[in-house]
Amino acid sequence: MERIAQKVRQFSTITVRWAVRSIGDDRDRWPLFIPVLMAIGIGLYFVLPAEPPLWSGAISLGVAGSATWALRRHDAFYLGLLTATIISVGFGAALLRTNLVQEPILVAEIGPTSVTGRIAWIGAGDGRQRIVLEQLTIADLAPADTPARVRISAPVPTVLTLGTVDGVGGVTEPASGATTIDYRPLPGDWVTARVVIRPPSAPVIPGAWDFARQAYFQKIGGVGFSLGYVRRADPSAGGAGSSFSGWLAGARNAIAGRVLAVDAGAAGGLAAALLTGDRSAIPKPTIDAMRGSGLAHLLAISGLHIGLVAGILFFTARGLLALIEPVALRYPIKKWAAMCAIIGALVYVLLAGASIPTQRAFLMTGLIMAAVLVDRSSLSVRLIAWAAAILLLIAPESLLGPSFQMSFAAATALIAVYEVLRRHFSRWDGEGSLARRPMIYIAGIGITTLVAGLATGPFALMHFGRFADFGLIANLLAVPLTALWVMPFGVISLVLMPFGGEVIGLVPMVWGLEGVAYIAETISNLPGAISLAPAMPTAALVAVALGGCWLCIWRQTGLRLLGIGAIMAGGIIWSTAERPDILINSDGKLIALRDEAGALSLSDDRESRFAAEMWLRRNAQKTALYWPGASKSKHANIGSTNMRCDALACSAEYKGNKIAFIRQPDALTEDCGVADIVVASVPIFQPCDGPSTVIDRFDLWRSGAHAVYLNSESGARIETVAQIRGARPWVLPPISAAKRKSKPADQP
Repeated sequence: MERIAQKVRQFSTITVRWAVRSIGDDRDRWPLFIPVLMAIGIGLYFVLPAEPPLWSGAISLGVAGSATWALRRHDAFYLGLLTATIISVGFGAALLRTNLVQEPILVAEIGPTSVTGRIAWIGAGDGRQRIVLEQLTIADLAPADTPARVRISAPVPTVLTLGTVDGVGGVTEPASGATTIDYRPLPGDWVTARVVIRPPSAPVIPGAWDFARQAYFQKIGGVGFSLGYVRRADPSAGGAGSSFSGWLAGARNAIAGRVLAVDAGAAGGLAAALLTGDRSAIPKPTIDAMRGSGLAHLLAISGLHIGLVAGILFFTARGLLALIEPVALRYPIKKWAAMCAIIGALVYVLLAGASIPTQRAFLMTGLIMAAVLVDRSSLSVRLIAWAAAILLLIAPESLLGPSFQMSFAAATALIAVYEVLRRHFSRWDGEGSLARRPMIYIAGIGITTLVAGLATGPFALMHFGRFADFGLIANLLAVPLTALWVMPFGVISLVLMPFGGEVIGLVPMVWGLEGVAYIAETISNLPGAISLAPAMPTAALVAVALGGCWLCIWRQTGLRLLGIGAIMAGGIIWSTAERPDILINSDGKLIALRDEAGALSLSDDRESRFAAEMWLRRNAQKTALYWPGASKSKHANIGSTNMRCDALACSAEYKGNKIAFIRQPDALTEDCGVADIVVASVPIFQPCDGPSTVIDRFDLWRSGAHAVYLNSESGARIETVAQIRGARPWVLPPISAAKRKSKPADQP
């Protein structure tokens, strides 16, 4: 044994020395870890159980920075302290950002009530659309308690008849001489509506996506719905006002209208989505087919679309300028073409709504073109690193979202792979005949799709729990069609639209999109087109992400491959992760119990449908199962648990534990005497000392949704949403039931 231990120590020493030497040889790649270290600092901030004081970020950065400067001549200390300094930059940026965006948040549901505000953003919708209002006046709130923004859903209007205003934002029967107008809300409009608004929702299970945190950083302090159409706050005003956002919205709607005038079907809806970002005209079956085939990324304007627009404009402008001999010989036409690409991409981003993902994509595309302007390599991991660092400084919270994670994972992996394959592709392209070059392009599309799918797969599983099995095939067919046919004709249609000649580009564009829709429908209808996977724990995703960064950043092959170990560790964490056996919603109206086969069965099919959908998705479960008597449908699937239910309670035995699910207080006396675990959707006021674990309505009120992990030997381990979220600015303290829903004074 001693000899074996000695051999292990020798091998470890040799490996460490080799790794240190290799890292030193790749010294020029060290700066690429700056955004990675910043991300670690941001992650440390968001996992804290309580909000740190603002001065803590400045002190940590000051101490680390000062120590780094003082010991800059001592390499070992310098590198360690520099690492700590960069981590402190990320931590401090997140802390500062949290304090800068802080605005009032609703503490209880209000409404129906009148709200007046300016439209800051409006989303596409089918039947209903989401609208973000700012500069608010809410009838039942004091100005100091009024959020900076609220998000409501409202019906999409066609024709709205304005009548006599009833004084609180409603519209009565049309008055004599009332005007009928065709009004669709536009950004920049001042509108009023009658709404019900509540605080942003907490996660439906510990560890799930925290919408309240996302809303906090968007300064959205309430979400709700409109009881009718939104109206202009000043009905006599016309148009979208003089705001730039209103003008853009009008231009966007006009473009979408002219596209749909050419084709009002699914292909026309896809064309409108690609040119304006408005997906409301796409039929739902087409959207489902795009998702099921792995082509949903073609619907969301992202780096692919902006890169295609910039590339088309760049090569077109450069080609046209090259035809003018005096200009081509005397002036830097490549740089002029890059400027044309930047301006064109910016216009496209504005027309598409300038959402956060499109802004991020434009920043990356702009940096690529800026590299052309300064005669630097336009595609490199260094460029991606600087783009990520800038975005993390500006919006640290974006690190937690799927858009940032997936876009940078795909871009980094693709550039790293093509750094290795660039020489091979150049040789094949130079040696290949004209007929061979299309095959090289198709091979490039295949490699791109495979690499991007592998890079974004863990993040897709983490956030969406699904994977398109035939996505590679669908992308091999649809992406070349989109890149070589659809988008070029789309750019032509936008250029010719001011002159009334958009049909020249739109008709061929629609032909191409009919092909894309056919590919999506065919692939999505194949058996097993979509695979579901259980939710990935955060620790597993962090391990995979760090391993992927290590794999992509280093240049030496041996050093790169060490990242595979971290990726494998993430896979092990995911595959061995413990799944909760009991899930309880925050109001106790929905409960789920896991059966011996791993499936969740639900206590009700009418309550908390969103929570039920999320639970099933995170469990990779397509079909909902129910407790006996829980579903009113005759065709409902009853779970395989040994559940017994009556009007007062349900009981089951699982993993050696007798579990009682209390519906009515009358069942407490009996079940508290025989059960090991009691879960009550009602408050427990009487002694219940027999069970080892008791969860009642008060516990749910204080701590939110519960996840219970059962063990035949140690009993129950409980995780709650409150434990995971901690005491942070976006986390509201529990409020009493009396205050949970308030009514306006003028309502019965």
